[in-house]
Amino acid sequence: MVPEELKYTKDHEWIKVEGDEITVGITDHAQSALGDITYVELPEEDEDFSAGDSFGTIESVKAASDCYVPVSGSVVAVNDELENTPEFINSDPYGDGWLVKVTLTDATELEELMDSEAYETLLKEEEE
Repeated sequence: MVPEELKYTKDHEWIKVEGDEITVGITDHAQSALGDITYVELPEEDEDFSAGDSFGTIESVKAASDCYVPVSGSVVAVNDELENTPEFINSDPYGDGWLVKVTLTDATELEELMDSEAYETLLKEEEE
């Protein structure tokens, strides 16, 4: 399942663009690879990041994985629900399992992201 309206990174994050704000989460592929998610560490609101910076960690029964912010900006919202229910990432990665919302400082960085078709191609290449 790769929603067409989202953007994607090679690190398996999805990005929903709404004006100058983006929502970031991990893809269905990523949550499936991690297995049952048991803990999520996310940044504080108002933290600033540059594109490619690690902003948090997701831990599962299999492994721990860093999450990377795809664009430069400031965190304006954090999904606090994940503190008590990290399994939302497994059950609804494109909905209730979102991680952070970031205000863009450089919208041109969005051009570096993949559309759904390019992301599906990446997934096929990784399977080979």
